[in-house]
Amino acid sequence: MKMKEFKGFAFVEGGVCAAKGFRAGGIHCGLAHKALTEDAPAAPVQGKQKNDLAIICADKPCTAAAMYTTNKVQGAPIAVTRRHLSDGRAQAVIVNSVNANTCNADGAQKAERMCKAAADALGLAPEDIIVASTGVIGQPLPIEPIEQAVPELAQSLSEHGNAAAVEAIMTTDTRPKEAAVEFSLGGVTCRIGGMLKGSGMIHPNMATTLTFLTTDCEIAPGLLQQALRDVVGLTLNRVSVDGDTSTNDMVCILAGDGAGNEPVHSEGEAYDTFRDALYAVLMNLARMMARDGEGATKLIECLTDGAADDRTAEIVAKSVITSSLFKAAVFGEDANWGRILCAVGYAPAEFDISRVDVTLASAGGSILVCKNGAGVDFSEALAKQILSEEEILVHVTIGDGIGTAVCWGCDLTYDYVRINGDYRS
Repeated sequence: MKMKEFKGFAFVEGGVCAAKGFRAGGIHCGLAHKALTEDAPAAPVQGKQKNDLAIICADKPCTAAAMYTTNKVQGAPIAVTRRHLSDGRAQAVIVNSVNANTCNADGAQKAERMCKAAADALGLAPEDIIVASTGVIGQPLPIEPIEQAVPELAQSLSEHGNAAAVEAIMTTDTRPKEAAVEFSLGGVTCRIGGMLKGSGMIHPNMATTLTFLTTDCEIAPGLLQQALRDVVGLTLNRVSVDGDTSTNDMVCILAGDGAGNEPVHSEGEAYDTFRDALYAVLMNLARMMARDGEGATKLIECLTDGAADDRTAEIVAKSVITSSLFKAAVFGEDANWGRILCAVGYAPAEFDISRVDVTLASAGGSILVCKNGAGVDFSEALAKQILSEEEILVHVTIGDGIGTAVCWGCDLTYDYVRINGDYRS
């Protein structure tokens, strides 16, 4: 999937290892979905064994910020990470896939044991470790395979270990999701990079995913948290695949000082540049997540403009990308614009429906399908051609205001049900 460029920022390779002073790695430690207990470890799988445990580590202590799921049911790693980040500092992340370590009586204890294992292997304090888990909810986490694998994993960390790390956090994801950009602050080159997992159980309700970010740009703790909160609101919180918000969602960022920039201590040009760079990374990761929605064949991007304010535009755009009927129509490449107008109409916002215009666009062309709240004549053949592309833009104008917003979703396919019908097998 092609990166969506953002003026003034150059994309670079390396993901979470793109910034100076960060290493990462991943390993297969042997976790499994079903019937896995500490007394009965999983048998090896046929062929290549997918990585299921990762570590990201900074050379020096970092400023850190995070956001978490708003689900009332929260995984044990969330509680442990909150405690560890109470001082706004961290130096490493340990994360596993396959098992979410959620709704388990011993969950917090095992999350702490993951942190201790990583700390011992890296020569750090357990309180300087961020911990995360993703996978099946409600099954006890087998901690011994993790503890046994951590020393080898820690030894394997490298500046080129991002690919191994991102593989380790994938669950039903069909492709790795990484992005990194390079930018200049006062003539000094800085970088922000990150990796993300997310394919299902995704809805805009913070944070929709596990996302890990690193930067070598030195920035004050309060500004780092502010930038993360603001940008997540414009990116990860504007993605929906299926209307479900997970229990383990987390996005965190580690900020070191490897670039050697003048520290960003106040709002202004330098802060704005940093925030825009963070947006460039998270916006592209959000698009990748929507495109890789479980069973998805197409990315849907809804641009709403002409609203009285940005919040109104966001509500309307989210209503469109979460409409199951419209998502199914996109899968069938059917220009059923009535489903779009219906979703616009039940959005909980105030605007004049008689002023709504809808245009469909893609690499295959552009076509107006609705004007002033009513249908117009259009070529069904051209509409079919437009909807046959992998990325579909739905442009909804709801007036002549200055409010605008972009949200991302995907089509709804037969495979979504198949994947979630036997997720634990």
